[in-house]
Amino acid sequence: MDNVASIIQGYAQGYFLMADEYGELGWYSSRQRTLIPLDDRFRYPTSLRRSLNQGRFTVAINRDFRAVCEGCANRETTWISSDLKEIYFELYQAGWAHSFETWQGDRLAGGILGIAIKGLFIGESMFYRIPEGSKVAMVKIVEHLRKRGFVLFDAQLQNPHLERFGSYVIENVEYQKLLQKALARPCILGNLKFLIQKTDKKEKGLRVYQYSTRSRKR
Repeated sequence: MDNVASIIQGYAQGYFLMADEYGELGWYSSRQRTLIPLDDRFRYPTSLRRSLNQGRFTVAINRDFRAVCEGCANRETTWISSDLKEIYFELYQAGWAHSFETWQGDRLAGGILGIAIKGLFIGESMFYRIPEGSKVAMVKIVEHLRKRGFVLFDAQLQNPHLERFGSYVIENVEYQKLLQKALARPCILGNLKFLIQKTDKKEKGLRVYQYSTRSRKR
C-alpha cells in the first residue's frame, strides 16, 4: 500500500479507502457525498437528550485508538480489513487519524473513527458497545469541530442512522468546492495542528472506483 503522504493526498482529493468482499483495498469515489452539518441544521434524536443532560458518558480523543478500530470493524460484513486497520494505525501514529470516544468509567462505550486534514474531518466509521455510546460521540464531536473552526464533516455515504443527525447529500462538484475551502483553513484537533502540502497532480498513483451513494458504510 502507498505511504502515509500519498494516502493523505488521496483523502484530500476526495477519495476514500475500502476493502472489497475479498479483502482487497481500493480507492473509491462517489458522484454524491454525505455531510454532517456543523451549523444549526445539525440535530439529534429527542430521546438522546436525557443521556446528554445526565452526563452518562465522558468523552476522550485517542484514549484507545486500536479498540475503536476493532469496534468499527467488528461486524458481520465489514469493509475495514486487517490491512486497512493497520493503515489507520499508521495514520494515527503520524497524527492524521483519530478516535473520538465515549466512556463509562473504564469501559469504552462507543466511538467515531476519522481522519483530520486541516479544516476537514472525514468520519470513516462508528460503533457502540453501550446503547447511545456512538450517538453521544456524534453530538460531542460536532460540538468539538465547531469550536475548532472546522469547515467540513465528511460522512462519505448516506444511511438512515446519519439522517437522524441531519446529514445531507450534495453533488461531487459542490463537494469539491467545500473540500478546497476546508483544506485552506488550518485547524487544530486536540493539541495538534494538521498540515498538508498542495500538489498540482491529481489522482497520482491512484486507481479510483466509483461507489454507490447509498450504502451501509458506517
